[in-house]
Amino acid sequence: MHFDTTTSSSWQFGHRGRVAVFIDGNNLFHAARSHNIDIDYNKLLRVLLGDGRLLRAFFYTGVDAGAERQQGFLLWMRRNGFRVVQKELKTFHDGSRKANLDVEIAVDMLSLAGRYDTAVLVSGDEDFVYAINAVAYKGCRVEVAGFRSNTAPRLIDVGDFFIDLGDIAHLIRKDNGQTGEYDVPSFVPGGEPTHPSDEMRTAGEDR
Repeated sequence: MHFDTTTSSSWQFGHRGRVAVFIDGNNLFHAARSHNIDIDYNKLLRVLLGDGRLLRAFFYTGVDAGAERQQGFLLWMRRNGFRVVQKELKTFHDGSRKANLDVEIAVDMLSLAGRYDTAVLVSGDEDFVYAINAVAYKGCRVEVAGFRSNTAPRLIDVGDFFIDLGDIAHLIRKDNGQTGEYDVPSFVPGGEPTHPSDEMRTAGEDR
């Protein structure tokens, strides 16, 4: 398998059949930010799909009902082919606000196994190792996509293939010159960290 640098839209995977994409939104956001990348989710989806047929593209995130920019982004995602799965943020005793959607992602991957041929998990969280194994035992191919430095080594090892988003940053980066009705908004996560040092956490630590 290799990436074809002559085209901006397809990985040379061979026949991948029906593809389901599962994006761990907050995890991806923090990993991308540590690499100074603002992701264009339309571009990301096209690259991850390659020559496959899209079954579903899921985007999982914690939400703050009062955050208008975040709600606007999620509305855009729904209107552009993504199925958004969201959970209200919880406030913890230390003042942090988080929403863990690991269970939702794992359940969706398992419940849809058999309806897709290839699952692409966009996350760096080691907690998904068991879920990936369970899906693989059902006969499905599972690929992991993420930034290598922000992805747990065990997660890379357990997948059938690892897509290093850092290697293809030029293909998934948001075009800052984009304007008008085709403008792709930036992801605005809920419960942003309050300390600057928190912004550079690895994806695994962000959980």
